[in-house]
Parts: sequence; C-alpha cells; structure tokens
Amino acid sequence: MSSTANGPAIEASGLRKAFGDQVVLDGIDLRVSQGTIFSLLGPNGAGKTTTVQILSTLIGFDGGRIRVAGHDPRTEPDGVRAAIGVTGQFSAVDGLLTGEENLLLMADLHHLGRRTGRQRAAELLGRFDLVDAARKTANTYSGGMRRRLDLAMSLIGEPRIIFLDEPTTGLDPRSRRTVWQIIRELVTGGVTIFLTTQYLDEADQLADRIAVLDKGTIVAEGSPAELKRLVPGGHISLRFTDVHELGRAARELGGQRDDEALTLQIPGDGGVKSLRALLDRFDAASIDVDELSVHTPDLDDVFLALTGTSKVAAS
Repeated sequence: MSSTANGPAIEASGLRKAFGDQVVLDGIDLRVSQGTIFSLLGPNGAGKTTTVQILSTLIGFDGGRIRVAGHDPRTEPDGVRAAIGVTGQFSAVDGLLTGEENLLLMADLHHLGRRTGRQRAAELLGRFDLVDAARKTANTYSGGMRRRLDLAMSLIGEPRIIFLDEPTTGLDPRSRRTVWQIIRELVTGGVTIFLTTQYLDEADQLADRIAVLDKGTIVAEGSPAELKRLVPGGHISLRFTDVHELGRAARELGGQRDDEALTLQIPGDGGVKSLRALLDRFDAASIDVDELSVHTPDLDDVFLALTGTSKVAAS
C-alpha cells in the first residue's frame, strides 16, 4: 500500500519496544505531516534513537502500528527504505575514500547505474559546497564538511523522508547554521524531516512540531510556541511614555510595575486571544501604550518542567 498524496509521511500508534525487561517505548503515537520538520526531543535514555531505528527499519518493534511513506516496516521494509534517507549521530562517511567516492559508493548501493550515479554525485557535491574537496579523502575534512557529506550521502536516492538523528552534534556554531540552512532548503523542496537533537535552540529554530519523549512516553506535543505556553512564567511587558499612563494601566490591569523603567508586566501566555483581550481593555480605558513585548519561557524551561531535567542529551 503506497502513501496517498495528502496522507502523513510518518504515522505510528501504540508503538512499543523493550530490550529484555527494560521498556524503552511504552505505546507512543506519532503523526508527521508531509513537507514538515518534526522534532523528537527528550532526556538521555528517553528512546529517541530507538524510535528512529524502528521507523527506518533498522530494528524491529514489539507492538503497535507504523506507516512510513504509506508502508509497513514489518511487511514492506523495501518500500520504506526506498522512500527514506538516514543520517545518524555518528557519520557514516568512510574516511579513507574521497568525498566523490563516498557518494559513488552510495549510488552503487542504490543501484543508480554508473552514469546516473556520477551525475547525482556531481549535483550533490555542488549543492553541499564540496566540489573543491571532492577528490580529497574524507579524513582530511573538517567536522562541518563531514556532516555535509554525510547529509549528501543520505540524499543520493532522492528520499521523500529523511531521519536526522543528532545531525549537528559536535559542530561549531557556523557549521550548525549551515546544516540548518540545508535542512530548511530540503523542506522547501518537499522533503519531510524527522529530527532528533540534543540542542533545544535547534528544535526551536527548525521544527514545525515537537514531541517530548520521556521514560518511553510522549509527555507533550505541539509547536515550539505551544509548548512554551505550557510552562508558567510567561508575561506581557508594557512600556509607557510617562508615569501617569503607567499608573492608570496598573490600576486597570494589575501586574508588576516598575516606575523607573516605566514598565508594567502582566502575566499571560502571549497567545493571540489573550493579546486581543488585553488590547481591547486598553482601548476601552483609553490607555496609551508606547511599546508591547511578549515574553515566554524557553524550551529549556519546558524540559525542566516536563522531564525534570534542563538538558537534553543523546539517547
């Protein structure tokens, strides 16, 4: 059974996996829309990498139902593999081969044929800014270059879905941002990205939706903004031109005022409805506000609240 044009790229319900007595995934549900970036986050040992390995047919599962590009990994593993690319935590690049040879090897594994494989390799070397390094052995590459080559290798078969498991671990900030840009370009081209990462800012920057995995279960799911609104501490900061207007607003709205800074902080989640209600109150009371800004908890606050840890690590 193939994927329908408008169906999800990835769908899992009641997914279970145990290693001996250790339950790693305890009935999780996932739905990833086509052409989006979905990020699975969680603390060390939460089961992120296990999930990727199951969805990409690398290991089996104990219970539940899965469809990847419309295929069941158990009964149609070849159909899944034909639709996906995988880049793991650790580079699959062979350091003794040149960048071009690594790509040609992947082309052979995809049975592309000599001419098509060379064309595809040349295209990807150009796309990932590796033309000048194409004839150099990969063990001479920087970390960022190896990661770009690794991503290029996962694209050799033109997959519709790409699993990126900790794709920027160990990269410097500039190389990380280069990889981010590549990921965004892939999605613009219609590719679906399933991302696990240990960097909260990475998920915040890239993901359309995030699922938080903890102790084998999904404890929260939503857009980055929706997840941040789950955690108390958000507020709206109002700045006024004079203390008179500040006083009027404080009497009308309450909140925490700072006469020196001419600001008033109002608790709020920053959502559209709450902002509209606040602005309506300004209009009704004829209160003039000079500046308005929304402050929400960051994803680190979300993880601390949901999983009891403020750092996400590889698992």
